[in-house]
Amino acid sequence: MRLPVIFILVTVLIDAMGIGLIIPVMPDLIQEVTGGTLDRAALWGGVMSTVFAVMQFLFGPIIGNLSDRYGRRPVLLVSLAVMALDYVVMAVAGTIWLLLAGRVVGGITAATQSTATAYLADIAEPGKKAQYFGLIGAAFGLGFVLGPLIGGLLGEFGTRAPFWAAAALAALNGILGWFVLRETVTDDIRRPFEWRRANPLGAFRSLGQLPGVGRGLVIFLLYNIAFNVYPSVWAYFGQASFQWDAGMIGLSLALFGVAMAVVQGWLIRYIIAWLGTRGTVIYGLVFDVAAFGAIAFAPSGAVVLILTPLAALGAVITPALQAILSQEVGPQRQGELQGAITSVAAIAMIVSPMMMTSVFAAFTAPGAALFFPGAPFLLSILLVLVALAVFLWPPRATRMA
Repeated sequence: MRLPVIFILVTVLIDAMGIGLIIPVMPDLIQEVTGGTLDRAALWGGVMSTVFAVMQFLFGPIIGNLSDRYGRRPVLLVSLAVMALDYVVMAVAGTIWLLLAGRVVGGITAATQSTATAYLADIAEPGKKAQYFGLIGAAFGLGFVLGPLIGGLLGEFGTRAPFWAAAALAALNGILGWFVLRETVTDDIRRPFEWRRANPLGAFRSLGQLPGVGRGLVIFLLYNIAFNVYPSVWAYFGQASFQWDAGMIGLSLALFGVAMAVVQGWLIRYIIAWLGTRGTVIYGLVFDVAAFGAIAFAPSGAVVLILTPLAALGAVITPALQAILSQEVGPQRQGELQGAITSVAAIAMIVSPMMMTSVFAAFTAPGAALFFPGAPFLLSILLVLVALAVFLWPPRATRMA
């Protein structure tokens, strides 16, 4: 594999680690700096995840459009440098407000996933875009493995140790990119930067005029709200249901991440060859309904550990949807499209943590009428069913005919 592609995948991996790294230590870290209880820590965790996602929503299209104008290379390298500094700040933060500020900056730098995806769209052959986007998903899955593992293992040495490790990784990857990353935005596809298209609403309006893109973004939104139940409540779900510590939470997330990396990096090419991109999306949505239900009602931690890697078999939806949407836009708008997709994912990360942690708190707080930590997963089932209905609903032209 070429070094620039490796750099892109490592960048996405570090972005994913920024989410997964803090999950195992977050319950203890928030209780440490606030002195609160677990259910209150879950609500603060939801706020921090939401702030992170708001920044991704606002800056995803801006960074994507900047990369269409000035190139992928400078955007990625600057973002990695800022990311490394942000992790250092979070490593020394002593208050919830400084942690919150760190999540603000982290959300901005993590918005570069749109630029990384656009880079692969630039170099991929038209028929292989789904495979390349699958590699992005695999890198994200691997980051989801390494983040919780590093967070869980280093969490044994203190709640701050994982952030120092992430800062070093971001800095080292930036150095690698400086030497190996070539620019893919040429004068033939370079386009002016326009604020009316760089803001999220303008990007949605512009892309929504293309056939099928608006519907695809709606499906992407619904699915991501449902899928974000994992990073939103998994650590709290594990503690409340099975008394898991940080190490066990990290292990369970690692199992999911490994399986997701295998599915998106290798298995997806066979699933798409067998079912096609449309059939792959349908399969993934149906499978996730079953997976969420099984986890919600799992009778023991051992059963959940068995179900966790199996649940990743539904993780083919994102690259398949991205491939469908990418084919609808020209090479000049790949950065804009991926920026809009990043903003949609960010909207999901804004809505999902507050929604899922609120449901979790309602069913686990002292004096709750029904103690049921798996309640957020039932909400995810409902959202996936709506996404499936939108996907299967025939286009307007077909209905009129």
